[in-house]
Amino acid sequence: MYLRTIARCLFAAAMLIGLVVIAPRRPRAAQGTPHKGHLLYLTLSAGFKHDTVAPSRDIVAEIGRSSGAFDVTTTEDVNAFTEDNLKNYDAVMFYTTGELPMNTQQKEAFLDFIRSGHGFVGVHSATDTFYMWPEYLQLIGGYFNDHPWHQKVTVDVADASNPIVSALAPSFQITDEIYQIADFQYQDSHVLLRLDPNSVDLNAKGVHRRFYGWPLAWTRNFGEGRVFYTGLGHELATWQDPRFQQMLLNGIKWTMKM
Repeated sequence: MYLRTIARCLFAAAMLIGLVVIAPRRPRAAQGTPHKGHLLYLTLSAGFKHDTVAPSRDIVAEIGRSSGAFDVTTTEDVNAFTEDNLKNYDAVMFYTTGELPMNTQQKEAFLDFIRSGHGFVGVHSATDTFYMWPEYLQLIGGYFNDHPWHQKVTVDVADASNPIVSALAPSFQITDEIYQIADFQYQDSHVLLRLDPNSVDLNAKGVHRRFYGWPLAWTRNFGEGRVFYTGLGHELATWQDPRFQQMLLNGIKWTMKM
């Protein structure tokens, strides 16, 4: 009886040891490792093609690389806009013009991607894109409507507390092509930068005065997603400007919820 009891105890112990040995190990979560984002950068021009499109690709890649915040896949192919492929990214960025040749499925995949909580960044001529697609207006918040000034201007920071533009001086000068915005969705857009109208000729040809003035950067929500747009970015010198690069980095990170 005594020997049987000992045998049972030894058998039970062996079974426990076996369970410990064969139990799968759970991988340890990395401690203190920041999330690195993935950006899909579309630079397709279906209208006017800016000279800065090509160098902008390298600049955006270097911003991501030097900051360690994100990596970049650059494309001019709208076939990248499928539900399965977009799962690889945290945000999409446009430096585009014209009516891009996206089909209905690609447009829906793109919108669903943003609505579901991902990011969208538009630079300069992203507002000169998809005039015939009303949902795009709801996404980006306004359309290009002429550029009467291509000169040094004064830009005012409308919300210095916003992390995207908090590093900028309250008012600064920059030389660039200045867009006017039509159909601005002012009620649900948060303006970050505005043109100082005292720095330009308001009687110049093509000037359109509107009650919301000349917004040059703003943020929006689109479903669960975040949208950041800046009208700056025509000149190569602007892309090379550390202030613009820092704002762009901050904007990309904000849309990625980093």
